[in-house]
Amino acid sequence: MQALAFWKAVTMDTSNALERFLALLDGAGLRYCVIGGQGVNAYTDPLVSLDLDLVVAANDLTRIETLLPSTFTIRRFSHSLNIEIPGSALRIQFQTDPRYFTFVERATRRDILGLTLPVASLEDVLRGKVWAAQDSGRRGSKRQKDLADIARILESYPALRAQVPDELLSRLV
Repeated sequence: MQALAFWKAVTMDTSNALERFLALLDGAGLRYCVIGGQGVNAYTDPLVSLDLDLVVAANDLTRIETLLPSTFTIRRFSHSLNIEIPGSALRIQFQTDPRYFTFVERATRRDILGLTLPVASLEDVLRGKVWAAQDSGRRGSKRQKDLADIARILESYPALRAQVPDELLSRLV
């Protein structure tokens, strides 16, 4: 089974929701990039997740909600805009924390599970994972996954170890 077909099977995407959503972003000329676990997947051996974390250029943030069809469910949280698409269990999350906005400027197109998408630079993906792992407001299980993603990056790119605070390095297995 090809990577994209596998990802679509896991997310139960029976209506090409992912492709329709990405076409909507691209058609509107939105500047965005992948971050989070799927961003890690672009640089390391991939793991499957129901999440697709994105960041959009600061000046495009207000346009997202106006572009989405009424069939999409949109929920605002303190640092994210979460989108659910009928016909898919995929969880799309736009990061709204301003620290992430410059990631878009350094993004390059990379393969993620069979799709070529704009992905934050490796250093930015790691930086975002460090911020997430240090966020005490996040669920413990999410912070554990962030630590695992940091470990995945450091296994493949040990030279980046200096970019991870000692407090997090001491928690890695």
